[in-house]
Amino acid sequence: MDKIIEVSNLQKNYSSLCAVNNINFYVERGKLFSFLGSNGAGKSTTIDILCTLMNFDGGEVTIDGLNLCHDRQSIRSIIGVVFQDNVLDPLLTVRENLLIRAEFYQSDRSLIQKSVYEAAQITELNEFIDQPYCKLSGGQRRRADIGRALINTPKILFLDEPTTGLDPQTRKSIWNSIKLLQKKTGMTVFLTTHYMEEAAESDYVIVLDHGEIAAKGTPVELKSKYATDCLRLSVSNEYALRQILLDFKLNFTISAGEFIINLPDTMKALPVLEKCKSCISSFQVLQGTMDDAFIGIMGRDLRK
Repeated sequence: MDKIIEVSNLQKNYSSLCAVNNINFYVERGKLFSFLGSNGAGKSTTIDILCTLMNFDGGEVTIDGLNLCHDRQSIRSIIGVVFQDNVLDPLLTVRENLLIRAEFYQSDRSLIQKSVYEAAQITELNEFIDQPYCKLSGGQRRRADIGRALINTPKILFLDEPTTGLDPQTRKSIWNSIKLLQKKTGMTVFLTTHYMEEAAESDYVIVLDHGEIAAKGTPVELKSKYATDCLRLSVSNEYALRQILLDFKLNFTISAGEFIINLPDTMKALPVLEKCKSCISSFQVLQGTMDDAFIGIMGRDLRK
């Protein structure tokens, strides 16, 4: 197993508040890794530490064989970061912003131009590359932010809630670009997101809660453990259906005229459907989602 990030007993305190409490995890090279959690769970603190933006109070972090305490500058040269907030100069054009960023990594003018050209091609910036950043739409700004993060052709791309506030079509377009780049270069992607459908595409997921790891696994493993599948039935004979469900000892709820039955897995729907097909008009068998798994892990109470 090729681990590009290894975190051991990571600790970060803010006075009396423990933001990150002795967490341990690793990220495999070339994978899409997701970090989930409610507000205040410790996600952004951990990201800031890994990106060399914040010191930590205990533990050890290794990134591509480099020690975070001793090799910060070397680590910065192999990572790219898309922050939650926009960081490009609003008065400069996209091209000017990218050129300034490229100069951090290159001194040769031709190599600088080449870096900007390649980043613009990958993220489809050419249509608006000479427009001021402040004049761009939200989706265009996000593309420019990702282009900036790719200037140095990073081994690891950190995405801190990169598509928040964007419409579904723009989110899909941005993710298509990221996945194409990952496939082409073998880049590792470290994601934090509030969109569970994005996390569902990950190779591995860790859920943080109050600075500690609450759950971890592949999306399939988390859904299997923490989410339930669901059978929804539209009724033609309610009395007969109730009797059948009682015979199967199945609990159910009724919503908008549909009977809703939670199941341990979708295959358990088959004998129920066979028995009750004469008293229903339609049905849906729905697998548990990452949203269901997240609620199952974190609980339904709103986190402060």
